[in-house]
Amino acid sequence: MGKVYVRVDDRLIHGQTIVAWCPTLGIQEIIAVDDASAQNPMLKSILTMGVPKNYVTNIVTTAEAKELLTEKSDKNRLVIVKVPEKLGELGESIADCEQLILGNMAKRPDTIHKVSGATGIFYLSDADVKLLDELAAKGTDVVFHQLPNASKVTWKAFKETL
Repeated sequence: MGKVYVRVDDRLIHGQTIVAWCPTLGIQEIIAVDDASAQNPMLKSILTMGVPKNYVTNIVTTAEAKELLTEKSDKNRLVIVKVPEKLGELGESIADCEQLILGNMAKRPDTIHKVSGATGIFYLSDADVKLLDELAAKGTDVVFHQLPNASKVTWKAFKETL
């Protein structure tokens, strides 16, 4: 049975995804979850144009992602969402992920928490913190991690700064 990794990255699929994360995690299937992109053929084309053919690539709505993730797979999968809020919408379909990797998250109107340093810059709202805290409490390994070869900050370490 394949493993599922989840990444929050507001850029969805980009160069670092393909050249760093996918090889490091042994990814064979990418599932980018974004309702707007999934419904726009131009955005789907842009997101997939740089992805090598050896990766099964899906740009899907939340509902389609839930369906895909309920199907058993021997492939290692990388599920990518733009914002933490989407994790709550995916719910149980990502409950058994190997790791929840928080990547690039730009400042949004509701974000008040900032994690910065060698790991990059990540902005979170109170709602994001609550959701991620709940996921961590259920046993999900949550980390802030920009690139596989960069340092990472654990959720526990971040919580101690609040």
